[in-house]
Amino acid sequence: MQSFTKHSGVVAAMDRSNVDTDQIIPKQFLKRIERTGFGQFLFNDWRFLSDGTPDPSFELNRPEAEGATILLARRNFGCGSSREHAPWALADYGFRCVIAPTFADIFYSNCFSNSILPIRLLEEDVEQLFELAKAATASNTGKYELNIDLNECTLFDDDSFQRSFEVEPFRRRCLLEGLDNISLSLKHTDEISAWEKAHGLPSVVSG
Repeated sequence: MQSFTKHSGVVAAMDRSNVDTDQIIPKQFLKRIERTGFGQFLFNDWRFLSDGTPDPSFELNRPEAEGATILLARRNFGCGSSREHAPWALADYGFRCVIAPTFADIFYSNCFSNSILPIRLLEEDVEQLFELAKAATASNTGKYELNIDLNECTLFDDDSFQRSFEVEPFRRRCLLEGLDNISLSLKHTDEISAWEKAHGLPSVVSG
C-alpha cells in the first residue's frame, strides 16, 4: 500500500452532501475483480451525459478541477452501501485525500486501507475552504491548492489558512508506513510461525 506522509495538490470542490457509494461508483461497474481500473467510472452518472460525453457542469469536469488530488465535500460523504470499490475508484482516479465535516463510518475505515486520507473538519472550516476554492477559481490563479502533513496532522494553503486535524494513532501509523492488513500481519511472521509450530499446523506464512 502506498504510504502517505506529506501531500500537496489541487482541490476539487464538490458542493454536495450525502454523496453515497453508488454515486461514487455505480453498481453496474462492480463486476471487475481487480482493484484497479475503477477511476474511469468514478461519479459516472454525474460526470457523463446520456450520449457518453463529459458533462461540463459537473465539478470534476471543470478546468479548475483538472489534476485534482484532494476532494472537498459536504457532510456524510461515502454513505450508502459498504462497497470498498468506492475508495478504489477515488484512488484510481488520483485522489489522495477527501475533506468533509463527516463521513460514513465504513467508508471512512475503507479509505485508510486504500492509501486515502479522510480529513474531518468543522463545518465552518469546510465552508471557508469552499469559499477559498471559489475565490481562486474567480482569480487569475484558477486552481486552489492545499498542503497536508500527516506527521504534524496539519492542513494549510500557501496563504493564511491552516488547521489541525485528528487521526486515530493506529490508522495514522498505517498510512505513514503504508501498511494494509496483510502488511500488518507480515510484521508478525515469527509469532505466527511459532504458534503454528506449537499447534502442529503447517506454516501458512512461509508457504
